[in-house]
Amino acid sequence: MRNPLSTSVLDQLYKVLDETSSKTVIFTGSGESFASGADLREIAIVTPESARGFAEYGQQLMCKVSQLSQLTIAAINGYCFGGALDLALACDIRIASPNAKFAHPGTGLGIITGWGGTQRLPRLVGRANALEMFFTAFPIDAAHAARIGLIDAIAEDVLTAALSRRAATNARSIL
Repeated sequence: MRNPLSTSVLDQLYKVLDETSSKTVIFTGSGESFASGADLREIAIVTPESARGFAEYGQQLMCKVSQLSQLTIAAINGYCFGGALDLALACDIRIASPNAKFAHPGTGLGIITGWGGTQRLPRLVGRANALEMFFTAFPIDAAHAARIGLIDAIAEDVLTAALSRRAATNARSIL
């Protein structure tokens, strides 16, 4: 797993979002991955009694991201799977590297996303494309993601592209 969205990472994201005064929030991952999704080691120990709380915790975070007054940008470098895709979907803008891969592999694992992806993905890419992604669980590349409207741009350096987008947006708000 690369950059899993563990409970401790979700805790950190809540804290940062509660404390930020920035006009723009940029989410990115380290290394070759935006994030591999929810931490499967944590999911493996979720009981039927705790499943609802786990799903609600992630879903509330994604709702918080989608409702921020600040511009939110997902700068996606590499893998963007499961819960990480839900996070990217909650953002206003998604910029991906050419080697980015997107998937919702939960169906292959016998689980379904509880973090809002089943609602946000079809709104963005259309019902047919969303169903294909959910039912097959196959990763799609950045070019395919751009064609179906999942991402807004492809850039070699996603962080620089996100910062440029932020600067352009801030400049327009001044005018």
